[in-house]
Amino acid sequence: QLHYTPTGTEQKYQSSVGLIFAKEPPKAEVKTRAITQRLFAIPPGDDNYQVVSKTTFAKDTVLYSMFPHMHLRGKSFEFRAIYPDGKTEILLRIPHYDFNWQPYYYLETPKLLPRGTRIHVTAVFDNSANNPFNPNPDATVFWGPQSWDEMMLGWFDVAAPAGQQKDVSVTGGER
Repeated sequence: QLHYTPTGTEQKYQSSVGLIFAKEPPKAEVKTRAITQRLFAIPPGDDNYQVVSKTTFAKDTVLYSMFPHMHLRGKSFEFRAIYPDGKTEILLRIPHYDFNWQPYYYLETPKLLPRGTRIHVTAVFDNSANNPFNPNPDATVFWGPQSWDEMMLGWFDVAAPAGQQKDVSVTGGER
């Protein structure tokens, strides 16, 4: 998905895709999924507005990477695992989110998430005048595609045995 923002002048862009064909069938499929929450309204002036969402894995799943995404009011972002035995683990914490620096975070060693593991994502937004990137601290901010809107997306890459990816169920969108 690409986001284009108007600049006032005509622009040119050409997308491209590179493909490498495997010589043998894959043993596993890596899929990108998202934990998201689209139902929020960040009040004007609020400097610590939290949006939370979660998902639960129906099968054992291997986690490879995470990619938090917010826009200009993004303040912090966290992925937290809650395992079936009740133990919790912070998988990724970004205490100072920066819209201009949004890398994928790859785990050094892929992590097995046993069936029943829940992932909670928490995004915090700063819609105050103290946020130098905030285009309008007097506005109530909703989900939207433009940078002056907001998004709350916790992208992640997981793998399951080839042909069983549909069993890696992701539920969420809860607040």
